[in-house]
Amino acid sequence: QVQLVESGGGLVQAGGSLRLSCAASGRIFSRYGMGWFRQAPGKEREFVAAINWSTGTAYADSVKGRFTISRDNAKDTVYLQMNSLKPEDTAVYYCAASYSANYYYQKSEYPYWGQGTQVTVSS
Repeated sequence: QVQLVESGGGLVQAGGSLRLSCAASGRIFSRYGMGWFRQAPGKEREFVAAINWSTGTAYADSVKGRFTISRDNAKDTVYLQMNSLKPEDTAVYYCAASYSANYYYQKSEYPYWGQGTQVTVSS
């Protein structure tokens, strides 16, 4: 069984930064793609960023140029550095692990999910 634990969320003013972490356990982390999704109140969970087993990355247009996803396979951890935060970035952020070494944009390609961490950006 795979366990994912997110941390690093909080309250920040618009224009500020946060770094989210997702610690994984239960399988060989370095072989699998990882993703970050977010869900705002009353909205669908949406793709934010993803990374494959190596350094290949993908971003939603809404965060491109502001967010950076990275991973440290030695620490079994994936990160989401969020800069220039906006009030519309407010959401619960979820880490997810895929079935394969690739990254995906669809929620359905990720069988494992963390519990989520709240990010609130005030104007």
